[in-house]
Amino acid sequence: MATKKTDKELTVEERLKALYQLQNILSQVDRIKTLRGELPLEVQDLEDEIAGLQTRIGNYETDLNTLKDAVAKQKVAIEQANALIEKYTKDQDNVRNNREFDYLNKEIEYQTLNVELANKKINEANHTIGLVNEHIAAANAQLADSEHILEEKKGELDEIINETRQDEEKLRDKAKRLEKKLNDADARLLTAFKRIRKNARNGLGVVYVQRNACGGCFNRIPPQRQMEIKMRKKIIVCEYCGRILIDPEIAGVSPSQAQND
Repeated sequence: MATKKTDKELTVEERLKALYQLQNILSQVDRIKTLRGELPLEVQDLEDEIAGLQTRIGNYETDLNTLKDAVAKQKVAIEQANALIEKYTKDQDNVRNNREFDYLNKEIEYQTLNVELANKKINEANHTIGLVNEHIAAANAQLADSEHILEEKKGELDEIINETRQDEEKLRDKAKRLEKKLNDADARLLTAFKRIRKNARNGLGVVYVQRNACGGCFNRIPPQRQMEIKMRKKIIVCEYCGRILIDPEIAGVSPSQAQND
């Protein structure tokens, strides 16, 4: 007595029909993605660029604070040196011998050199601060431009997504149901189909026979293979491109039309 076929048991023909149907749905999803063009990538690139600019500006501001701290320290050093110069100058009025006078004179010269050195470092730091401020201004201008462009690109992308969201969601739901059905019946076949489709330039993992040739790479199919494809008893793949081959009628194409395609 024959056993009743369960929902998970699909004939080869049913699997091929389901695969072709799934491919058509995924192709429609691909067309929706094509409508978006390069916008998603452009948005991602702009977001990465903005993040990079913000990091750069943050680094510039850190450098700026370090330079300002260095200037402040040099100003303190100048004040301390000037205080010592003033003290040593007064002390010279009360020296008891030439040796003490020469010692104080050398200390004054030393502190004077410290003042000159500190002023030199302040001038160098102020010059660098000016350059850093210019870099910050340029980066901020670039950031403002990028944020403005990003806002426009996001607006364009959101508009397209809103227009196609409902259709895409319906298609993806259909695809999920078909994938579950195929996965339950033949997980390896579904995995192979996805791999073939991913590697195919036009995204077609299942093609029907056209003019006795593969509908993907157009290499001729031997008569025996053509007969096996028409019988729909096993999965046949093109020996040249690896695509899954189906009888034209499974794709809703008449034999005469397939010969003329």
